[in-house]
Amino acid sequence: MKRRAQWGILLGLLLSAAALGIALQPGKGCRKHTLSFPVMGTVATLTFYTDSEHFQKAAAEIQKSFAEIARIANRHDSTSEISRLNREAARKPFQCSPALWEILTEARLAHRLSEGAFDISIAPLMIHWGFYRQRSNIPAAAETAGIKALTGLEKITFDDRNRTVKFPRPGFALDLGGIAKGYAIERAYKKALLQGITRGVIDLGGNLRLLPLPPPGRRHYMIGIRRPGRKNGGVMPEILHLPGNLAVSSSGDYERFVTLEGKTFGHIIDPATGIPAPGKRAVTAISDRGIRSDWLSTAVYLRGKKLSEKLEKSLPNTRFVIIER
Repeated sequence: MKRRAQWGILLGLLLSAAALGIALQPGKGCRKHTLSFPVMGTVATLTFYTDSEHFQKAAAEIQKSFAEIARIANRHDSTSEISRLNREAARKPFQCSPALWEILTEARLAHRLSEGAFDISIAPLMIHWGFYRQRSNIPAAAETAGIKALTGLEKITFDDRNRTVKFPRPGFALDLGGIAKGYAIERAYKKALLQGITRGVIDLGGNLRLLPLPPPGRRHYMIGIRRPGRKNGGVMPEILHLPGNLAVSSSGDYERFVTLEGKTFGHIIDPATGIPAPGKRAVTAISDRGIRSDWLSTAVYLRGKKLSEKLEKSLPNTRFVIIER
């Protein structure tokens, strides 16, 4: 395997965090608390170093926040806001809640900065390839081309003043699967800070938000990276040693896939071709915002080293670890 990582900035941040870890000791009554629960189609795990009272308050607020975002972003729930948008936006402009608009605003930025590699209008192709409904055969190229015509974020009208979305024609639909969990962990991070919690990790289906300070007695957080491919999956011998105040997300073909005619297809579809991308790499994105690390890993999974270098230059505190098969 070929491995690539920019360690310079991470080392500088790590040394800063180490100094903080030595200077700021946990307060009286601080101990490790952990809670796991199902939400947003995955499992969330909160690991905080604090006292019991603040942990319980933060956990309750975060669970409530995750449930609210699920009611907004879950396209499998017919009553969710994104489902209503998908049903109505072809007929008339759909007015979004402030939270949904915040997600869509970041998704539009992601589409522009990734040169179209990250595209939340990919939902029709996800359905087409059997990720949302069962199918057994590989789609014909002509059929895929027809569905691909119903995608393209640049074709959709967004009105920033009125927070509305208008589809150009029926058949368009949005999928927030590559960005909603990142938005959720960022909100959870803020709620933890409001409770005075500064050490710990929020994990939502592998999307991680690190609190400002590492665990007591440590100089950094230790994050393992999974190998690309399902058969040899697991944590690599190499471990990321990261300071706090960062978000970490990974994309690969080992989480979700379908098998059609004996062939396996990963769930990350290339908007440029309309077909699932080959599982040739795994990407871990490191950012200072959860909503950003989520889409960054997807975009670079599709476009590789060239796009990662561009994004590192254009976005502060952004780095990638790319593992090629």
